[in-house]
Amino acid sequence: MVSQKVVIINPTGLHLRPAGVLCNEAMQFKCRVTFKYRNDIANAKSVLSVLGACIKSGSEIELICEGEDEEEALRAVVAAVENGLGE
Repeated sequence: MVSQKVVIINPTGLHLRPAGVLCNEAMQFKCRVTFKYRNDIANAKSVLSVLGACIKSGSEIELICEGEDEEEALRAVVAAVENGLGE
């Protein structure tokens, strides 16, 4: 298991479009990709889970990857978040 904290920089937080980008990035990997926000853990491969977390701009989340390609997945998902998830 590997994890890293990142800050959501999108001006409007994780609304539908960036949530979709996050999920698409996470789905490229075989490992389990989740994130912790406040005290909740959500599936980063599910748009509904990401939207349900109600993450606003400036919020810090902890991305967690568990499985065979976990390190590569963590690097890719963190990079996507740090690059604004397409916005």
